[in-house]
Amino acid sequence: MAASDKSVDDSLYPIAVLIDELKNEDVQLRLNSIKKLSTIALALGEERTRSELIPFLTETIYDEDEVLLALADQLGNFTSFVGGPEYAMYLLPPLESLATVEETVVRDKAVESLRTVAAEHSALDLEIHVVPTLQRLVSGDWFTSRTSACGLFSVCYPRVTQPVKAELRANFRKLCQDETPMVRRAAANKLGEFAKVVETEYLKSDLIPNFVQLAQDDQDSVRLLAVEACVSIAQLLPQDDVEHLVLPTLRQCASDSSWRVRYMVAEKFVDLQKAVGPEITRVDLVPAFQYLLKDAEAEVRAAVATKVKDFCASLDKANQVQIILSSILPYVRDLVSDPNPHVKSALASVIMGLSPMLGAYQTVEQLLPLFLIQLKDECPEVRLNIISNLDCVNDVIGIQQLSQSLLPAIVELAEDSKWRVRLAIIEYMPALAGQLGQEFFDQKLRGLCMGWLNDHVYAIREAATLNMKKLVEQFGAPWAEQAIIPMILVMSRNKNYLHRMTCLFCLNVLAEVCGTDITTKLLLPTVLLLAADPVANVRFNVAKTLQKISPFLEASVIDAQVKPTLDKLNVDADVDVKHFAAQAIAGIAAEMELNVFRTAVPPCIGFKLEAALASKLVVEPPPNSAASAEPGVLLELNANIENINIDAEGEQQPQPQQQQLKSVSEC
Repeated sequence: MAASDKSVDDSLYPIAVLIDELKNEDVQLRLNSIKKLSTIALALGEERTRSELIPFLTETIYDEDEVLLALADQLGNFTSFVGGPEYAMYLLPPLESLATVEETVVRDKAVESLRTVAAEHSALDLEIHVVPTLQRLVSGDWFTSRTSACGLFSVCYPRVTQPVKAELRANFRKLCQDETPMVRRAAANKLGEFAKVVETEYLKSDLIPNFVQLAQDDQDSVRLLAVEACVSIAQLLPQDDVEHLVLPTLRQCASDSSWRVRYMVAEKFVDLQKAVGPEITRVDLVPAFQYLLKDAEAEVRAAVATKVKDFCASLDKANQVQIILSSILPYVRDLVSDPNPHVKSALASVIMGLSPMLGAYQTVEQLLPLFLIQLKDECPEVRLNIISNLDCVNDVIGIQQLSQSLLPAIVELAEDSKWRVRLAIIEYMPALAGQLGQEFFDQKLRGLCMGWLNDHVYAIREAATLNMKKLVEQFGAPWAEQAIIPMILVMSRNKNYLHRMTCLFCLNVLAEVCGTDITTKLLLPTVLLLAADPVANVRFNVAKTLQKISPFLEASVIDAQVKPTLDKLNVDADVDVKHFAAQAIAGIAAEMELNVFRTAVPPCIGFKLEAALASKLVVEPPPNSAASAEPGVLLELNANIENINIDAEGEQQPQPQQQQLKSVSEC
């Protein structure tokens, strides 16, 4: 009996340590213990968790913010540890206390957990326990509790009785009229969410007046949040009610004295457009959109410029082209020459998307002149955004009409002093090459692509090598053999070792797309030549390159040319060269061993065993290449196949001979 008690004490000792750490002066220890509350609760059991742990946590609310944040997070998932939903009310006191602390992040997490716990209450328990908690928060002396209360209305309202609903609406109205701006801001932030659960009649009678009042608040931080609520409310009301109840406030917000409010209207404009429907859009929102496009603040113009494509795409199809040509394009033309580069860049990122809507004729007549102006813009981001969206125009009118104007813009971007701009145009080059065609590329752009390989920034050289691979995928290996491989091979004789290394990097990626013949005939001799380079960095990159291109070489070529070179590098004076040479030798041998395995084993078994063999070869590479393996190696492989099976986790297990024969016969 004593031994049994001792074992119980031993098992509870770690729990006692965790509980002690909750009281420790070290913040990190308290934080670690809070994160292990579930372990403590499991050990204590549901009853002791309710009667001892939760009250203890409620008393220790006054702590460092990071500890309180972890506690608020843990309590949101604690219902199962206190006995399930019927005991969820025990979690409300500590969360209520956390919802009143000064730190915003802690309060937000506590409200999030309160919402989770409230949803787990039954309808009766919700009225008995959660609603009083909400009312205490609403009537709290400090603004912190009142701001937290705003987040709980939408969770409680749908599941309570009508008298309680009326009380909740009255409480929310009280918060919307609170003297503290932070509380009104929280109410405005949650107004749209609350509107979605309130009945339509009370939405009109109770919440719309609150919305109008918040939209006229003297604090712009409150007014801009009312714009978000405007979207939710407009989605809930019929068109007639939207026109009478919502639109006057929306017009007011679009011309608000604060640029932050107008900026929020611009950000939410497409959502508003979808909420109010095509007729109200045509009559009321198009003028508001025009007003924002010529706003005095650049931030507002930039925000609304990014919405031009989406706004036009959502217009009524019957009047779409007419509205774009008569009401939108005149203002877009002004933005093309806007003095602010951010506005021009924002417009350039979307203007090409108007082409499919307007069709070929109007694109040539109306948009093409604007594209040509933007391609000559002094801001590189503007030119880059136009070039990156050329596919929209290419699908409508073809790219030939832009090709002569494209070239100067591409050249300037390719030589831009900012390396990130150069990097961006490199990434778009394969798509441009496909759109402009091989002939145009060879004449005008191939030299640029080669020049990037010699850039002084490594990221540019790296991107340029990948660009070469994508171009070969675009135009084919025969084109690479004639057009770019000779120019790359010349780099192997450059006096700068960085250029010689870039040559190796190119050969690495080109081998994947050029095939065995070109790799053996053109690429391999250059790699072998660089094995005698005086710079160690080049030599160990030769070893790495030989390993990477070996899958694209015949076994006889590997034996005759690759192995002797790697053996020589394996005794190099430089320790790094020796390391990578040994790594390459082992890697090539392992790959060739797998190749022999694939040819010797029936496919349905081979697929199962290949992963196991590969992992074994990585840990224990074969001493000799499989290409020169004697018949005994194959016999040993076949003998092992009969006695090995792979389970679901990839473990090797002995398998009965009869079962193995059955699986082979099924092949």
